[in-house]
Amino acid sequence: MTDNLLLSATRNTHYYTPDHEQFRDMVRNFVAHEIAPFVNEWDEAGGFPRELYHKAAEVGLLGIGYPEQYGGTPADVFYQMIVGEEVARAGCGGVSASLFSHTIGTPPVLHAGSEELKARVLPGVLAGQKISALAITEPGGGSDVAGLRTTAVLDGDHYIVNGEKTFITSGIRADYFTVAVRTNPDVKGAGGVSLLLIEGDTPGIARTPLDKMGWWASDTAHLHFENCRVPAANLLGVENEGFRIVMRNFNSERLFMAAGAYGFAQVCYADALDWARQRKTFGLPIVERQVIRHKLVDMSMKIESVRCMLEDLAWRVEHKIGDPRLLVAQTAMLKNLAMQTMQFCADEAVQILGGMGYMRGTRPERIYREVKVNMIGGGSVEIMKDLAAKQLGL
Repeated sequence: MTDNLLLSATRNTHYYTPDHEQFRDMVRNFVAHEIAPFVNEWDEAGGFPRELYHKAAEVGLLGIGYPEQYGGTPADVFYQMIVGEEVARAGCGGVSASLFSHTIGTPPVLHAGSEELKARVLPGVLAGQKISALAITEPGGGSDVAGLRTTAVLDGDHYIVNGEKTFITSGIRADYFTVAVRTNPDVKGAGGVSLLLIEGDTPGIARTPLDKMGWWASDTAHLHFENCRVPAANLLGVENEGFRIVMRNFNSERLFMAAGAYGFAQVCYADALDWARQRKTFGLPIVERQVIRHKLVDMSMKIESVRCMLEDLAWRVEHKIGDPRLLVAQTAMLKNLAMQTMQFCADEAVQILGGMGYMRGTRPERIYREVKVNMIGGGSVEIMKDLAAKQLGL
């Protein structure tokens, strides 16, 4: 990756300590040796070796922000953002999505599961031995969590689960699913929603692989639950009050996704700049053409805007500064800003690279294909605007 002022600028010490930067160097080295050289191969193969989970766990990437008693490393949100940004340097969203699917699958277990459940589930996931996935989206609706139809009916000391989930990241090989279900069919909307931890080997679960525009290296599945018996002890939190857990989970996911999008945008900028310095037309490097310089400046401007909002918001979330409703609104706006910046930078990078930008195996080409899933997953752009408006009282 080309060295340049945008990517190598000194970090704001208000947010980052020497320990943060030491951790960043370690993550960057891990990505350079264990991920980046193989992403083209993994993308074409439609998956990466399960061994990568163990390797990531060994250097502490999977346990960031989790208690030590479960094999984690307590850390502030900036460590998590560093992971998202640095892994994005490999330029493969599919690897990022599946390798860290536990960051959306396990928080409900950590925050709402029983002590027995946490002790049984979390250590294996954080050690890279087990894979965790979140199963919220259904064929009939994505961002409309309150409208889900998968049911869980209490039968003695078990719930009987029936229904479908789709677009589930790590859905093919997950060992644990954190599943949103309707436990009170008489209550419409958020009131009857609960969360269950369902083990992957539960009889009655069928998994169908899905082919996608991007994120080829990430396994994605359609899940069908038919009379699955799930222990009542696997309920996360209080019955019929799971919606708040889901919303809390979404806010953390959106911040992590924004950090990743920021990283992918930087990759597009770096590759476009590197190409512009090497590619010549009519005897001159195209970086000397005003139209190309302006594209690069526009990319840099948008990337810096995301960085400023990302770090400021993360600081306020970490230290609980400000009205919680405003923090939710700004998280939604940050996600949109980061994804739109990623989209802009991917488009401009492909344009600057020209024909080479359209070739498989270049990072901008892959990121260009992967932009849309980021603008849909974790809450679509349109839903984010609606959420921000409501939180702002508009």
